[in-house]
Amino acid sequence: MASAMAIALTGLAVGNASSFGLFWLDKVRARNHGRRVPERTLLWAALIGGLGAWLGQQLLRHKTRKQPFRSWLGLVLTLHLLLIMAGLAVLCLR
Repeated sequence: MASAMAIALTGLAVGNASSFGLFWLDKVRARNHGRRVPERTLLWAALIGGLGAWLGQQLLRHKTRKQPFRSWLGLVLTLHLLLIMAGLAVLCLR
């Protein structure tokens, strides 16, 4: 059980770092008028690393006012939290 928890936490850490990195990359590209990261990619990344996506949005002040992206991100973050809670419940019931 401990190894499963370690794998899950490592996966979450990598997912969150990747999500934050994608938001950072999109912010840099936006400032430099480069090719942007598609919103769909940012939302999928948020499903894997919700906290990283939220931190990327808030700390980098990126896509905080754009609708409907903001609403979609809120929905994806809610789903992400529910998936984490369900996963923890499964691990704890073993």
